[in-house]
Amino acid sequence: MSNDDRLGELLVRKKMISLAELRKGQDLQKASGDNLGKSLAKLGYVSDQGMTEFLASQYNVPAIDLSAYEIDRELIDLIPQEVAGRHKMIPVSRAGTSLVVAMMDPTNLHAIDDIKFLTGYNVEPVVASETAIETAIEKYYAVPVASYDEVMDGFDENELDFGADGDEDGENVLELEKLSEDAPVVRLVNLILVNAIKKTVSDIHIECYEKNLRVRYRVDGVLHEEMRPPHKLKNALISRLKIMSRLDIAERRLPQDGRIKLKLGKGREMDFRVSVLPTLFGEKVVLRLLDKSNLQLDMTKLGFDPQPLVDFKSAIHQPYGMVLVTGPTGSGKTTTLYSAMSDLNKEDVNISTAEDPVEYNLNGINQVQMHEEIGLNFAASLRSFLRQDPDIIMVGEIRDFETAEIAVKAALTGHMVLSTLHTNDAPSTISRLLNMGVEPFLVTASVNLILAQRLGRRLCKECAEPAEIPDEALINAGVTPEALAAGFSPMEGKGCPACNNTGFKGRVALYEVMTFGDELKELVLQGCSTAELKSEAIALGMQTLRMAGLKKLGEGVTSLGEVLRVTAAD
Repeated sequence: MSNDDRLGELLVRKKMISLAELRKGQDLQKASGDNLGKSLAKLGYVSDQGMTEFLASQYNVPAIDLSAYEIDRELIDLIPQEVAGRHKMIPVSRAGTSLVVAMMDPTNLHAIDDIKFLTGYNVEPVVASETAIETAIEKYYAVPVASYDEVMDGFDENELDFGADGDEDGENVLELEKLSEDAPVVRLVNLILVNAIKKTVSDIHIECYEKNLRVRYRVDGVLHEEMRPPHKLKNALISRLKIMSRLDIAERRLPQDGRIKLKLGKGREMDFRVSVLPTLFGEKVVLRLLDKSNLQLDMTKLGFDPQPLVDFKSAIHQPYGMVLVTGPTGSGKTTTLYSAMSDLNKEDVNISTAEDPVEYNLNGINQVQMHEEIGLNFAASLRSFLRQDPDIIMVGEIRDFETAEIAVKAALTGHMVLSTLHTNDAPSTISRLLNMGVEPFLVTASVNLILAQRLGRRLCKECAEPAEIPDEALINAGVTPEALAAGFSPMEGKGCPACNNTGFKGRVALYEVMTFGDELKELVLQGCSTAELKSEAIALGMQTLRMAGLKKLGEGVTSLGEVLRVTAAD
């Protein structure tokens, strides 16, 4: 029996988790590659502190809180980072010939022998959670990243003056490639990418204008300017990114898409999805950061309120039909669909997905990358899927009548179909399908549920405080007088070092879940408008995006400004 199997059995026996929770933890473990303890902590079934105390009592060794320690640099130098990361351990203190080492598994004799051999000290193990150990390893073994000023120190801009700005077609490609490998350019690109990872950025925008070059980071859904490198660096900087993502550096007239894979140690990888777009004064590059280790697959953690979550789970567990997720780019549609598929992913189910691009690899799911240039599009993939005996099909996006028609037919012939559309809210999705050319009776027969979503910034827990907002402003936003009378208590973020003085840290999803029941189907067959459909859905109990936002406002999760920014009035 493996350590993880033994741990799971002990946790169930001690009634810290249920058997069903253990199975969900094991499913996440398979998908993410983490160990069982970390997977259970991610799902919220056990806390880091609870796991640490459990392991300490189980192994009869002391438990420690690593965040309360400041570890001496001399101790860190005793053990290489590779050994610390492999064995999930870190030295804490020493006394005489004894070295106190925080470990996730103090019964790992192989690790203890390795440390004895490397250091010459007797090892005294103590228990700490895997998350705490990984955080400590990142903190104490981190390689200092040069600042922007250090990277550019002593750099002569004139070295790049190899042609007029407007004469890009005449540039020597070999010269450009050579310049892209120049030390300052390489260090600057590394700085941009590493800083983005540290700041948990979702997108990097590198933009060329007539007289300046700008780098912006999107943090929690909002763009912030990070730096303005010298304008003459633009071609070398963009060429460096193109080389890293295996794109054609000689092609500057057409859009290009690529991918950069960065290894961060400890088996962690970060993917950057790269998009290059020709603009008036050069190429704009946008990099989307895809961190599999931060992919949240537990639907209870995404921000669903209890009843909408019950409705959504009920819809995806139907034997056939369509569940559609709508919202703009970057609103978390992919995460919601991956969470649904993770919930549905069982040994007796065949799941196939058509994605453009495949953002995360999910174990046990057949994922297909679209290639429009060779004719592999959503419609072609869907046709092929239907010959592959599928139970569940996920289509990245329904963009045209052909894809919509095949998806509807699949939903009507015993398959569960999950997909996305770009619409503003759930009711307008029906109009979008009808405008594509799908017949009303096919829409009503195939669609089970439509979910619209947005991502708003979450208030920083360290500096959130009660907000003084006039009742009139709250009523104008949509708060009911009854809710105000019941003690509506909005909060706002003051700003502190923990959130870079923004008042926000992280994001919360807002959901509008429209169950497509008989009453709504009848209205669609009668040819009603989107507004009529929305009114009826609200009367039947649907919570709109604005209502969901105001609920989060009343719970102190987000601010009034964020609710007004990401949702429209009903």
